[in-house]
Amino acid sequence: MPVTFQWSGKTVRGTIESGESVANSKDEVIAQLKRKNITPTIVTEKVAKARFAFGGKVKEKDIVVFTRQFATMIDAGLPLVQGLDILSSQVENKALARTLTTIKSDVEAGLTYADALRKHPRVFSELYANMVAAGEAGGILDTILNRLAAYIEKSMKLKKKVKGAMIYPAVISSVAILVVAVIMIFVVPTFAKMFATLGGTLPLPTRIVMGLSNFLAGAGGLMILAFIIAFIVFIKQVRRTEKGKAVIDSFLLKLPVFGILLRKVAVAKFTRTMGTLVSSGVPILDGLEITAKTAGNKVVEYAIMDVRQAVTEGKTLAEPLSKAKVFPPMVTHMIAVGESTGALDSMLSKIADFYDDEVDAAVGNLTALMEPMLMVFLGTTIGFIVTAMYLPIFKLITLVK
Repeated sequence: MPVTFQWSGKTVRGTIESGESVANSKDEVIAQLKRKNITPTIVTEKVAKARFAFGGKVKEKDIVVFTRQFATMIDAGLPLVQGLDILSSQVENKALARTLTTIKSDVEAGLTYADALRKHPRVFSELYANMVAAGEAGGILDTILNRLAAYIEKSMKLKKKVKGAMIYPAVISSVAILVVAVIMIFVVPTFAKMFATLGGTLPLPTRIVMGLSNFLAGAGGLMILAFIIAFIVFIKQVRRTEKGKAVIDSFLLKLPVFGILLRKVAVAKFTRTMGTLVSSGVPILDGLEITAKTAGNKVVEYAIMDVRQAVTEGKTLAEPLSKAKVFPPMVTHMIAVGESTGALDSMLSKIADFYDDEVDAAVGNLTALMEPMLMVFLGTTIGFIVTAMYLPIFKLITLVK
């Protein structure tokens, strides 16, 4: 039965194109693209959005708890269907409960557990389903489930660190801007009314502050607010396109401090995901494709897909990684050692642990850098406003004397 596939690929001119194609299989889409002189980088089946009437979204924490409980049941020798039946009746999240009930019915109908999971991509990721498939094939499903739970927990911690790194400066900056705006819009006009009764020429700093206050309190403030809203909407629209995402992600990676943090997060995520997949028996080519899809950054995604293409041509994993400018030399050297010694999965895990610590340090550095910068900004801005407002009063006192 024909299905819709979403794809992106490189043209002969080196530009990135994306679109949708209806075909019977992924290989058929790849053949169609090659006939159009497009080298496919990503081809995935388009998934309809799942709709839940009640129960809310399934969170990663819910998946972790379910996975650990299910692993314990499998390890104890409980049949797959019975375990799903028990957990579907006791999980607190209603959406997850309904999903597990459907999965249980599919398994009873003859599907493998992994294939049943693939029918719910908004709850169980492709990484999750592929690792379960490897566990079923190798007869180590309980071990794989425990690895999955550990991977998701570490992934959640990494996301929390990145969110903390972004939220803290944003909140502090917003408070600083709000304080200055309140002073300019509500406090300065009070002084302006008082100065208007004195007459004479006001000092230049006072005139500058009063001019800015009038601008913000009038149409200027609305213009700035409208510009900010329009800019946010514009960025969201740009990020909906393949090329727009790539441009924005490339810009973010080049930022002085924040870009370094994002690069370290990308390396930690890549090595953690790839290490977990390899140790679970997932083939390297499939692992690279899954890792690219979960990268979260288009520049990193394209780099991993280029690496995958090189591996299909017979090259080692480390060789094309060293040519990709995303990954530091230390990472590629350690991966090369892991490949030569046959311990790639453990080496990837060690790199991920190292870069988790690096992310911690980068978040700390970002916080430490932002605090003095904001203090200087607030001190300088408010100091200038206060001085500008008191200059006419000092001048008046001098005249009175």
